[in-house]
Amino acid sequence: MPLLAARGIGRRAPAGSDWLFQEIDLDLAGGDRLGLVGPTGAGKSLILRALALLDPLDAGEVLWMGEPVPDARVPEVRGQAVYLQQRSPLIEGTVEENLRLAFELKQRRGQTLPRERLAMLLEVVGPSRTFLDSRTDHLSGGERQIVALMRALLVDPVILLLDEPTAALDQETGATLERLVTEWQATAPAERAFIWVSHDPLQVERVAARLISLRNGRVVDRP
Repeated sequence: MPLLAARGIGRRAPAGSDWLFQEIDLDLAGGDRLGLVGPTGAGKSLILRALALLDPLDAGEVLWMGEPVPDARVPEVRGQAVYLQQRSPLIEGTVEENLRLAFELKQRRGQTLPRERLAMLLEVVGPSRTFLDSRTDHLSGGERQIVALMRALLVDPVILLLDEPTAALDQETGATLERLVTEWQATAPAERAFIWVSHDPLQVERVAARLISLRNGRVVDRP
C-alpha cells in the first residue's frame, strides 16, 4: 500500500474554468525517491501543495495509507508528510528556538527537542553549538533553509515534499541540504520517501530514482 497517493486530482484557476492541473495519479511508497520535473508553469508546485493538504482540490482525492484524510486528521498527516518550500519562514529568535517551534504545536505538545537526532543533523551541517545560538536575522538565505529542513527532520517525518528547496542556494549549501535529505531517507529506506521538485537535471539525477514529467498541468511521462 502506498504511503501517499493521488487519485485523479485536479484544481481549477480561482477565477475561471481553466485547469491549473488535472487527472494526476501518483503513488509514493516507502523507499521511493521521486523527482517531479517540467517547465515553469507545469503545475509542479501546486501539485506538491495539494499532496501536502495545503490547497483545496476541485477533482479527485489524496489518500494517506490508503484512506481519505478527514479534516480532523489533516494536522496529523501534515506532521508525517512535511512540505518544505523554496524559502521557508522562520521566526525571530535563535536557531534553537526555531527548532523547538515544531514541538510547541498542539499535536506534539509535551515532547522535547530530540537531542540525539539534533546532534546527528549537526554532524552533517557542520556548525558548532554557536550555530544553535545564532539569531535567524543574522543567517544567510542558505543557512535559513538548512534550519527549516532541520526543523522538519527533527519531527521524524515519513515523507518529505520538497519544493525546489535548493533553488536559491549556493552549490556548497545546496549539497549540504541534499545530504541531509538522502541520509534521512537512507536511515530507514523501506519506510521513508520523498518527492523533489527541481529545475536542475543534474540534481534530479543525483537525488531521484524515478521521474514524473509534467507539462501544462498534466503528466506527460512516467516510469
